[in-house]
Amino acid sequence: MNKLELIQVIKDRTGLTKQESTDIVKLFFDSLTETMIKGERTEIRGFCSFFIKEYAGYTGRNPKTGKKVMVSVKRLPFFKPGKELKERVNHPN
Repeated sequence: MNKLELIQVIKDRTGLTKQESTDIVKLFFDSLTETMIKGERTEIRGFCSFFIKEYAGYTGRNPKTGKKVMVSVKRLPFFKPGKELKERVNHPN
């Protein structure tokens, strides 16, 4: 499912307009993104949690040239499924 399909599902199930459904999806993803930018965790009980992992910089190697390169500090978003989601995926009935 992509973003447009999600908007359509919300529209169909709620009776909202396409613009209202679009605004809801945009608000959700914008809020999630803003929370991660702040380095905070978002948890949706039973479904998942979104959080940021921070990695220290290190000296790596360019595989093409073999030269050493400095890899800078990174912050990467992560998704961790909740217990209920894992159970539903593994046992859909």
